[in-house]
Amino acid sequence: MFLQRLKLFFITVTVLGTIFLIYSIYNTYKFKTSDLNEKTQNRIIQKTQYLQKLAYQKFGVKRKIPVRVSNKMPSNLFGAATLSQAGEIVVFLNKKRFKESVDYMIDDVLPHEYAHALMFVFGDLSKENGGHSLKWQNICKALEGKRCNRFVNHNDVIFGKTNIF
Repeated sequence: MFLQRLKLFFITVTVLGTIFLIYSIYNTYKFKTSDLNEKTQNRIIQKTQYLQKLAYQKFGVKRKIPVRVSNKMPSNLFGAATLSQAGEIVVFLNKKRFKESVDYMIDDVLPHEYAHALMFVFGDLSKENGGHSLKWQNICKALEGKRCNRFVNHNDVIFGKTNIF
């Protein structure tokens, strides 16, 4: 009797584990192959428009800098601002990182990268402190960036995900 119950228990655990694994694989596939949800896309658009408004109010910059979400960025990057040889400035956000914390990506990473983009607009291509000079920090703060640090503090991402209040 005990062995039958033990066998049933292990079969149940194995079946539930398999179902969970399939569900997890499906969700990962679905995330990789589809766009961000509409609510997140709208938040990115609203934040970008707000940053453009701040850039105009505080720095007189009228240039609209496009923001693109990319799933081709390395996983260790949260975002990047790029300047092409043709003078095109684009802010890229790493789609993979939205899975961890949408709020962090929009409220922290987007202003951070937008500040880099404005540095390009101003013609400041300084490599000082990895592109995170005092001038950049001041721009980031003017754009109401929550944390204008050089690198991501992973505790901010983790606590942002678990903060229910």
